Amino acid sequence: MRIFLAGASGAVGRLLVPLLVAAGHQVTGTARTAGGAERLRAQGAAAVPLDVFDAASVERTVADAAPDAVIHQLTALAGGNRAENGRIRREGTRHLVDAARRAGVRRIVAQSISWAYEPGATPAVESTPLDLAAPPPRAAMVGSLRALEEAVAGIETHVVLRYGTFYGPGTWYAPGGALDAVLRGAPLDGPGARPGSAMVGQVVPNDAISSFVHVADAARAAVAALGWPSGAVNVVDDEPAPARDWLPALAAALGAPAPVATTGREGWERGADNTLARRLGWRPDHPTWRTGFHHQRQT
Repeated sequence: MRIFLAGASGAVGRLLVPLLVAAGHQVTGTARTAGGAERLRAQGAAAVPLDVFDAASVERTVADAAPDAVIHQLTALAGGNRAENGRIRREGTRHLVDAARRAGVRRIVAQSISWAYEPGATPAVESTPLDLAAPPPRAAMVGSLRALEEAVAGIETHVVLRYGTFYGPGTWYAPGGALDAVLRGAPLDGPGARPGSAMVGQVVPNDAISSFVHVADAARAAVAALGWPSGAVNVVDDEPAPARDWLPALAAALGAPAPVATTGREGWERGADNTLARRLGWRPDHPTWRTGFHHQRQT
């Protein structure tokens, strides 16, 4: 299968390319830098630049690649830019979908997230509504995800991967990443803040539930999703957990000080359920953050 991978040089994309190539797919990946393009070619993929906000350029680039399927992993998370990330979801996805349709593409796999569901007491499933009544600033994030998922539905077969919080190489949760720096006293925002640290949010070990996924497991899910039916799928590990459990464990794995525990959570901080992904045949190699956080130091 010919695959157009938008976001091939990101945390998931760089792990996804070799998996696609090993599976026999012909991959054209986008890269923002010359170094990223060189890495893609070394992995066995063709490399192309992409300005996702230039509709005409996106159309030409996708048409030239003539893909059978598009995988959308574009974000602006590396630089911690919320506004650009939202714009990618709204405008960039629209341009990518329009270009794919004109090129005759009939399958798309796109990255979404699993913490945009409405408030509740139990981990969210895929039929749980998105949190469309959320107040600002959360409303902007949820709205951008709704726009992404609605745009993707314009392709005949469309799979939306609602990923958990990424950890592993190239993420904020890796050794030396943004959360590591914050745990060691770096500011969340302003002068001296690490890229992405403002988007990490307040680092408080309270009752807020998170669902994690190792980026290698996220990449494996994207490959598997090329054979899945249309719809949203939560791609998370097996253990949604409160921050009072996972944050001290992460701090210990990073060798950083653990913040003082407290209580409380927002209603939407509920985690997500991965039953559907497992029924589709996906199994996380890192089924829990409890062992996965320590594995990061070995990768």
